[in-house]
Amino acid sequence: MKQVIAALSLALLAAPFAHAQAIMGDYLDVFVAKVRPEKRADFDAVGRKIAEANRKANGDSWIAMTVEYGENNTVLMVSPRQNYAAIDSGSTAFMNAIKAAYDPAGLPKMMADVNSTLLSSRSEIRRRRGDLTVNPPADADAYQKLVGGARWLRTIRITVRNGREADFEQRVKEAKAALEKGSKWTYFVAEVIAGAPGNIYYVSTFQPSLAAFDSAPKLSELMGKEAFATWTKAADEDQITSETMLMRVVPELSNPPEEIVKVAPDFWQPKAATATMHVMPRSTVTARASQ
Repeated sequence: MKQVIAALSLALLAAPFAHAQAIMGDYLDVFVAKVRPEKRADFDAVGRKIAEANRKANGDSWIAMTVEYGENNTVLMVSPRQNYAAIDSGSTAFMNAIKAAYDPAGLPKMMADVNSTLLSSRSEIRRRRGDLTVNPPADADAYQKLVGGARWLRTIRITVRNGREADFEQRVKEAKAALEKGSKWTYFVAEVIAGAPGNIYYVSTFQPSLAAFDSAPKLSELMGKEAFATWTKAADEDQITSETMLMRVVPELSNPPEEIVKVAPDFWQPKAATATMHVMPRSTVTARASQ
């Protein structure tokens, strides 16, 4: 009887995690491009051609974001994947779409055009952690509505000390419990499993505007002053570094799934005439003007 009860308890604990993974996918396939400041317009022009080619040929899907507060002229292209096989098939669909739009000879030319605009680039595979995610979407519709309505992403990149991964994840679970008790905000958690050195975790939240972050829940208030101080001290011991970045979603460089496009078609399908126009924070404009 004890074994049956234990098995049922494990199943109940695992059920929300399995449900979240089924909705979101197991992995994130992430391309990170650091663009030469003087080549940013060229990068965006080639990126729009690549996105358009994949839209027309039913190629790969991704959402593009540019760092506005953090390392400027950094662009990420993120594709959720169910498994490793989906990473492989997504790459094939991407290449086939470029070939269909520009013939096979056009593929190396386009890749060369992209590379000529870059300072550096890398690809990461991140494993989504449904067990650590705060307030995961209840179903696929809720997930698509959240992502489709997003205009900004705030993400915290945390490097964890070797051997302290379990301790760090315990801290995340403590924060998750407090946030889910006192807030409805969703925070996605993922860990890098290929493409970057060290033990790296990302904690990210989508929001419809920059102003929305003014109402972000305060963990210190949800936990209480003393509990938060204890939690912060333990978390600091687990981490080597942490960095918070704000990223803006860039629809003209994206090719999201149709379910996400339907949430806000005017946003995700920008008119060609206005595709290059966007508003940047003043700090970003100043930084780029000085480069």
